[in-house]
Order: sequence, then C-alpha cells, then structure tokens
Amino acid sequence: MSEYKGTFAAIDFETADAKRDSACAVAVVRVENGNVVDSLYRLVQPPRSNFSPFCVRVHNIRWKDVENEPVFAEVWPEFSPLFEGVDFVAAHNASFDRSVLSACLAAAGMPTVSERFLCTVKLARQVWPDLVNHKLNTVSSHLGIQLQHHHAGSDAEACARIAIEGLRLQPQFAAPNML
Repeated sequence: MSEYKGTFAAIDFETADAKRDSACAVAVVRVENGNVVDSLYRLVQPPRSNFSPFCVRVHNIRWKDVENEPVFAEVWPEFSPLFEGVDFVAAHNASFDRSVLSACLAAAGMPTVSERFLCTVKLARQVWPDLVNHKLNTVSSHLGIQLQHHHAGSDAEACARIAIEGLRLQPQFAAPNML
C-alpha cells in the first residue's frame, strides 16, 4: 500500500472549561505526501479566567499560564497558512475539535473553515478494530508514536501520524463520502 499523496492538516485543542469557545491551547500539523512538513503550537488566552478543575487535571494548563498570551483572534492568522490547499482537516474525535474551532472563530467574528474533517477515531476503528479502545494514547502506543497526551502539539502530531498510517492501509477512507 502507498502513502496518501494529498495534503491535510491535523488539529488539536485544549479548552479551559466546558464551553467550546474556551481554547487555551491549539496546534496544527501540516502533512504533504505522507510527510509532516510544518507545525505550529500556541497557548491562547481564553475568554474567561475561571478554568474548570476537570480541564486543568486533563491538560495542566492554568490561567496563570495563559493570562499574558494572545487571544484566539490574534493567533489564528498564524495558523491559516497551514490550511491552504488541504484536502481535509484531521482530528482525533473530530466533532470536538471542529466545534471548538467553529465556536472560537464565531466568537472572534471570523469566518468558519469550510474544509472537510476526517475523524481519526473513526479511521482507527476501521483500520485497527481489535484494539482495546481507540483513544489517542492507545492508538499511538499501538503504532509506536511518542505522545505527551493532552499537550495540543503532541496530540496534533500523533493525530497526523495516525492519519498517515491509517490512510496508507485504507486510502478509501479519505474519499469525500467517507469524511
């Protein structure tokens, strides 16, 4: 089987609370012809300083870590070039990351992205059905991908590598009707 020859971006967010507009970290990894060619990670000041204790336990980001960081509207222009000409955007549990992206863009008064999303959870279930579960850390471990779980940069890179390998084995998953 051959590499996926297209271009895609993998994205991951960490949020400060249960509201989707509360991104406190974002990362995007760009893949061209089966190779990671660029990546960007940024901490983001969310719209509220009250972080959910649950979220802090997950990613260990606190208000003091982001209070002097730029807001989403200020960092998003840095990320936009990574999406130019992509066939789709990959995310592990894509419905979450897509909803965070949409909410953050809406809150910033910016247009939403129109790219199709590929969910690497769904891809992993299709390609590796016998795994005990299809969480990011489980699939990454199975594939030998190093992971600093719940660090947006590491999670986006792992997602990209899962998509690269999954699409190598099941290239039809990237077909428009599968996304």
